[in-house]
Amino acid sequence: MRHAILQAGLLAGLLAGTALGQPPGYTADQAAVHVQLALDCAEREYPNQIQHVMASDADLGPPRALHPAFHGCYDWHSAVHGHWLLARFARLHPAHPLAERARAVLDHHLTAPAIAAEAAYLRGEGREPWQRPYGLAWVLQLAAELAEWDDPAARRWADALAPLAAVCIERFSDWLPKLAYPIRTGEHSQTAFAFGLVLDYARATGRTDLADLVAATSRRLYAHDRGADLAFEPSGQDFLSPALAEADLMRRVLDAATFATWLAGFLPAIPADGGAGFLPVAVVTDRVDGKLAHLDGLNLSRAWMLEGIAAALPGTDPRRPALLAAALAHARDGLASVTGEHYAGGHWLGTYAMYLTSGRGQERADR
Repeated sequence: MRHAILQAGLLAGLLAGTALGQPPGYTADQAAVHVQLALDCAEREYPNQIQHVMASDADLGPPRALHPAFHGCYDWHSAVHGHWLLARFARLHPAHPLAERARAVLDHHLTAPAIAAEAAYLRGEGREPWQRPYGLAWVLQLAAELAEWDDPAARRWADALAPLAAVCIERFSDWLPKLAYPIRTGEHSQTAFAFGLVLDYARATGRTDLADLVAATSRRLYAHDRGADLAFEPSGQDFLSPALAEADLMRRVLDAATFATWLAGFLPAIPADGGAGFLPVAVVTDRVDGKLAHLDGLNLSRAWMLEGIAAALPGTDPRRPALLAAALAHARDGLASVTGEHYAGGHWLGTYAMYLTSGRGQERADR
């Protein structure tokens, strides 16, 4: 997509860069806007939305006591992927002044004692479904980022994070064989998006057992789907597209020829005219309202999903121009919304902007 954007002369200086699957072209100063959002909330304990299963009064505590590593950014999963954003930025742009600040946050939070407390919390009685699948998948995405980073501090942070990642793997390994149906929401409980993050982690770290389980589960739950209608999306507070996330997952699971055929059956309305009109950009009416502001995240996640789907198709596939045109329209609108003006979106949208602009998830899109 970034090459297509550059050719079109749109978003020049914003998404300028290289061809699909190549290192990102988003500049460090542009990315720093999103990093600053994560830095601003990494230690901001309140407001905080706690999803907390209590067995007794002994489980009472403020966010910093319950979650010594991930207590900022309003909620636990946003704190986790905020740390992913910081790691991603410091890895890609080590010379930028904000890289040292990002590393300082990682050094402060990703310690063995803090992560041991997080792992113990996750293992607590009655917490088997807690943060499943979204928050757990982002823990593994953070672990993948650290594992791929050739840096002594990153190796230390990866070692510290390992016990929490191990619990997340246990949770998925126990849950997936019992999951009879996919979860097709546009929010945290959706399975397709989380499965994509987990599969990328498993492949990046050589966890073939986990990769095989996720791929097999994805085929079982999604391979026979046909006739999805994008006209039924979005729901009013989606930040993930159920249909596009499924297709973005299946391009990771199926070989190129099989995926192209599957996509024709699953999303038959993707046009061959090169236009973006088949998928209008989602409209946000009130960015102070955190749920309504989810739709800004939808535009960002749609952009990277459309990009990934296009990358998995043959270069001559007539659907690619329309997919890329829609990706561009969504990226332009979504990135313009990541301002930090309102904490409802500012505490998490930077992650989605970074995921899109740094090409995460696209490394294997053109297998």
